[in-house]
Amino acid sequence: MNKSVLLIEDDLQMQEFIIEYLKDYNFDCTAFTHPKDAIQSFKNNNDYEIIILDLMLPDMDGFDLFRKLKQIKNIPIIISTARGDIGNKIHGFELGADDYLAKPYEPRELVLRIEHILKKNISNKINICNFEIDKENRTVVLDGFPIDFTKIEFEIFMFLINNLNKISSREQILNATSLDENTKNRTIDMHISNIRYKIGDDSKNPIFIKSVWGIGYKFVG
Repeated sequence: MNKSVLLIEDDLQMQEFIIEYLKDYNFDCTAFTHPKDAIQSFKNNNDYEIIILDLMLPDMDGFDLFRKLKQIKNIPIIISTARGDIGNKIHGFELGADDYLAKPYEPRELVLRIEHILKKNISNKINICNFEIDKENRTVVLDGFPIDFTKIEFEIFMFLINNLNKISSREQILNATSLDENTKNRTIDMHISNIRYKIGDDSKNPIFIKSVWGIGYKFVG
């Protein structure tokens, strides 16, 4: 299945060249010249997997557009621009750019960077038991609703997920987190209770996190 790319580039010749080149590598590229059109399409299309963004655009600075796109949905963005000075590069990466290509560049390099970013992005995402987990951004979504885990709760949740259907002792859970090693067992129990509450798991009849008497817990799926 072809990967969907959103290209925002006001040079029509460059647009056409990138679209045709990416097509040879099984990428479906949809291009826009004007930021407002790109924003509208991005809001309405959930298939886009990566964005190639020029900075020198009509009516809106590329960095401002970058921020707006990230507010809508957090997918990878490669900045593709003639503004190749170090100041712009630093600013782009500070905003959260996944890569920064200064024009002119070889189109094959663009393809390689897209493939690398998408491969990395896939490896950081897990879909299991109705949960969508993004390990890099430390986010968890259950049935479309984001779960607001604390740092420790996320660490415990991920340890249980990574040991799916295995019994994990409280000591093992403790060692897998950044909690102090002198933490009491009841503190682990408290965090498990909070996790259960946030994912709607009834402690008396749990669906996901089962208690194993005298040992610890098991995430079932």
